[in-house]
Amino acid sequence: MDEVFKALADPTRRKLLDKLFEEDGQTLSALEKRLPMTRFGVMKHLKLLEEAGLVVTRRQGREKLHFLNAVPIRLIHDRWVNKFTAPWVAALSDLKHSLEDRSMKKVFEIYIKTTPARLWKAITDTEMRRKYNFGAVVTSDWTPSSRYVGVGGATPIFEGENLEVDPPRRLVQSFRALWGEDVKTEGTSRVTWEIEPVGDSCLLKVTHDQLREGANDQLYGGWPMILSGLKTLLETGEILTTPGSLRWLPSATQPSDAGCSKSP
Repeated sequence: MDEVFKALADPTRRKLLDKLFEEDGQTLSALEKRLPMTRFGVMKHLKLLEEAGLVVTRRQGREKLHFLNAVPIRLIHDRWVNKFTAPWVAALSDLKHSLEDRSMKKVFEIYIKTTPARLWKAITDTEMRRKYNFGAVVTSDWTPSSRYVGVGGATPIFEGENLEVDPPRRLVQSFRALWGEDVKTEGTSRVTWEIEPVGDSCLLKVTHDQLREGANDQLYGGWPMILSGLKTLLETGEILTTPGSLRWLPSATQPSDAGCSKSP
């Protein structure tokens, strides 16, 4: 968190994050035009933001696109803000961008001190998944072309197909939200989980793409809370109880102040 606070302390870097918040997935050239400084200066600030995990990059052809990563901000929120104020800070995870194909892509990254095998189990094990995925019961045989379903309160709330299954490295899934008529109309999108070992930890990259431009933010807005809960569970064995995180658990086991956030 020290690196995140240090990165956020500079007004120029905060402005860069603001520009990515306004339009995610920008090139270096596009960001350079938005700031009164040299290309080299923008590159230096972007490098510090990347090192803090606040910005992640993806190649698209010859271009390198920069995305705002809300997970570190969410972690700060969970530790320093949530205990003092209402969860309006979760709006920071409502990030929008439009690519040339008129679709949206959301990219999230988080470092977790665990092994690839244990992280893969947390993603695919029904009981472990329930503890950080809003209480949803997710079942599948986790083989290529197999189906998976997430159930909450005895009702299916999301479903899809396992398109690629490569344990413990990569899982690609189609995703359809079912928890309300407003999200059912969004159709099918795609979620990719990528696990990369880094020393005694793992870098988990979650990419939610094939979203239509202007898609309902319920489809992707819960990812920062899910990944924060996954990190908390694997590193401490505890369950993250931020508002909405236990939404689909039986009411008797939910905190009295649990909210109604939705999520994949």
